[in-house]
Amino acid sequence: MHTVTPWSATAQADIENSELLLERKIPDYTYQFYNTGDSLWIVAIMPENGKIAFRAAFAMNSCFEVANLFDDQDTIVIVLNSRLGSYEVRVNFPDSVLHYTTTFTANTPLMIPFSPRDIIPLTQNGSVENTSGKIHMEQFGSRSGLLFASITKPQTGSFFYFQNLTSLSEYCESTKTESKNTVGGTWPEIGFQLPTTNELPIPAGKGFIISDAYVILDTEIFEETISICEHFLNNLVKIYKVLEQPRIEYHNWPEIAQKVVADLTNNKGSWTQKDGIPYLSAYLCDYETPPESMVQLAVLAPFKEYEKWSGEKQSVCEDLIKGLPAFYDPKINCINRWLPSMVDKLDESEEQKKEMVMDSWYLHHPLMNLARLALHGEKTAEKLLLDSIDYVIKVAHHFKYEWPVFYNMQTLEIIKEETAPGAGGERDVPGSYAHLMLLVFKLTKEKRYLNEAEKAAKKLADLGLNILYQANNTAFAAGALLELYKITNKKLYLNLSYTCLTGLFKNIQLYDCKYGYGKNYTNFFSIFPLNDAPYTAAYEELEVYAALSEYMSQTNGVAILPALKTLLPEFIKYAVGRIAYYYPTMLPKEMLSEEVKTGEIQANLWIPLEDLYNGWEKSGQVGQEVYGAGMAFGVVPRQYIKIDDNFLVFIDYPIIGQTKRGNSITIKLDGDTDMNYNLKIIKLKNNKIQMTISQDKETLKPFTDNANIHEYKVSGQGSVKIQW
Repeated sequence: MHTVTPWSATAQADIENSELLLERKIPDYTYQFYNTGDSLWIVAIMPENGKIAFRAAFAMNSCFEVANLFDDQDTIVIVLNSRLGSYEVRVNFPDSVLHYTTTFTANTPLMIPFSPRDIIPLTQNGSVENTSGKIHMEQFGSRSGLLFASITKPQTGSFFYFQNLTSLSEYCESTKTESKNTVGGTWPEIGFQLPTTNELPIPAGKGFIISDAYVILDTEIFEETISICEHFLNNLVKIYKVLEQPRIEYHNWPEIAQKVVADLTNNKGSWTQKDGIPYLSAYLCDYETPPESMVQLAVLAPFKEYEKWSGEKQSVCEDLIKGLPAFYDPKINCINRWLPSMVDKLDESEEQKKEMVMDSWYLHHPLMNLARLALHGEKTAEKLLLDSIDYVIKVAHHFKYEWPVFYNMQTLEIIKEETAPGAGGERDVPGSYAHLMLLVFKLTKEKRYLNEAEKAAKKLADLGLNILYQANNTAFAAGALLELYKITNKKLYLNLSYTCLTGLFKNIQLYDCKYGYGKNYTNFFSIFPLNDAPYTAAYEELEVYAALSEYMSQTNGVAILPALKTLLPEFIKYAVGRIAYYYPTMLPKEMLSEEVKTGEIQANLWIPLEDLYNGWEKSGQVGQEVYGAGMAFGVVPRQYIKIDDNFLVFIDYPIIGQTKRGNSITIKLDGDTDMNYNLKIIKLKNNKIQMTISQDKETLKPFTDNANIHEYKVSGQGSVKIQW
């Protein structure tokens, strides 16, 4: 038996003893509306008579009187009056999803110190404290306001609940509250809880949306990991398609890339020198910490992609390649995290800032980038990679493909085993290790690397929904698992790939925070770097974006879960329009932190902030991350196609393939037919834009058509042909 509060203890009896206001049947489910005095309840009745109650309005120490009830086939509107103010509850059923929006207008300015949760599971006869359930997923911090749960006693079924927190922005702005951690709870009192006011009251005389909820019901109780993942992804898409999505913003990424090149080349705050060779610092103006191999390669790998795309040699690339061999440490026969000749400068202020201490994912990350460079013909990278790989395999064997957080690189002694008590080590490292092994397999064609990838990947099967440790590594893991599925045809790998992607999409913010400092930039579809990170991070977002772009191209010819054909391209579309806001030049100065953990912030530099907060917290508290400077270099080659140096084609969807024949380019897209993306033809020189754009042989008309740019809306599925 669960303990309950007074706000749910009598809920079932109150509902049973109240008069039915209205009943609506939607295929398989019946929805009944009750006014119990202090609450308006919507009771969902399942096919086997299981019941779940949703509190659409709460009267706050008052009683409701129904002032008006309007019901047509599309919308139900219930107007409720109380001594404190009036409520309007609007209910509709888009695509059979229950959707209720509640607007409250206070008669007098009110502080709201408490609000109850809005979901209560009911029994056939008995009380709510005797119910049991399993919460599969719930909101953490600023992530999406969702709750996915199964009611196991009585065996009612499952529900997917989504609170559209964009709608709460005006309330949060006026009351100086936050929409963080609002959806969750303790069984049986679960769901959404209106943020309580501590500083400012809700003003009188103005209507505020205080709930905007979507609910999908299911008669099944989910237990298997793959079943939970598939239903989570399917339900998320169903909600996504009935949500109002924010406008896409366009940024001139080729121009941004040129500004980044200039700032990286000319600003001394990004660099340190040793033995006459320049190295990038991790953070702007941090001259104390020794250079890191990860930092050099995090910028170099996308910079080389951009160099190839632009057709212009970049001196920064040459400098970075020149510095790489010095990271090789003969004491371990592998490249090290820290520049070996400068380890005496490590201040030991953090666990990893000690000689020979390795953070598990840091071992593999620079080697992945070396492998990518080697696959593009970079011989220095190939030698360093192949000289290091046996050490990496030795470490994997020692830890039996289950890596701790920190270990000593010489002795392999574990320094920190778990991220938190009982949580295990860095859980997604087997996936990033598999990704590295597949890259080396591609380079060398040696089957032992494929075998290593399989052995590591199988370790992920024991983790259930808890694979994600760091989002970018989980994204690499998803791609590696898809590749293993394509090579071996073993369904296990495809299912594990879905589990990785579920971890990522559980860790996103599927709303636009339009209050506090969050209103200064679009943050819809942001992804957080860790499960418990309070901010989104530039470099991790870039890598997730790049990894999911690659995932989409790898799906060519694979029958993947249709929901992913919606979510992956949509994430990419919004990322391209959103991540430019990591550059402090794009943000108002007042939202930048005055105190910085590492280095300093120069607001006029095109070097991204590490950390973006939404709501009332200032951004850039960690610092300005030089290792995120490859962001523009990652975006340009993926989203822009050059046509004879005269025009650019910009697309904000992942390109699955492209073919150029004579004066035409055909671009293959494999997203969702229902979703649109933006295609732009941008003039570079004095030529006129004289092009024909068609999709699946249907000629398209531009919605913007001027001398410098032509813009089109195109469906996410099908071939697009550009002729000139």
